[in-house]
Amino acid sequence: MAGYRKLGRTSSQRKALLRNQVTCLLYHGKIVTTEARAKEIRRIAEHMITLAVKEKDNFETVTVKSKVARKDKDGKRVKEVVDGKKRDVFDEVEKEIKKDSPSRLHARKQMAKVFYRVTEVPKEAAGRKRNTKKIDMPTKMFEEIAPKYVGRNGGYTRIVKIGPRKGDAAMQVLIELV
Repeated sequence: MAGYRKLGRTSSQRKALLRNQVTCLLYHGKIVTTEARAKEIRRIAEHMITLAVKEKDNFETVTVKSKVARKDKDGKRVKEVVDGKKRDVFDEVEKEIKKDSPSRLHARKQMAKVFYRVTEVPKEAAGRKRNTKKIDMPTKMFEEIAPKYVGRNGGYTRIVKIGPRKGDAAMQVLIELV
């Protein structure tokens, strides 16, 4: 007996389906799907949340110096002439960054293997590339989702039966984060 459901698909199609649905579940908080898919999604999603909870505070804050281009009031780079050539003017700035420990970095890479890239498109200008924003799912897991589940030992998702689907009578369920 196999250790997982095959869902009537080839392995590459099945992996893509599960990755997509796990990404959507953790981004939106809930999705509607069939019962068999939901049970497979739950396994992967709970593993990702467990990784995030374990490594939530496993980083150190480091101050670094970096060069940033100086900008004028319109947001354009300031140029100055040096030896007859126009060059950008840079200012040195100190920034605080989070430096992951090796185990947190490993957890981040494990999550990156599962999640697809998420691009958020604003509703008022839908279909435009101008105001789109890329969401980093591992960072969202560490900063938003993991703090909710710190005191909880598993059971991060809930499956609620909705009823049979009209076309093929497959049982529809709502899977959501608790």
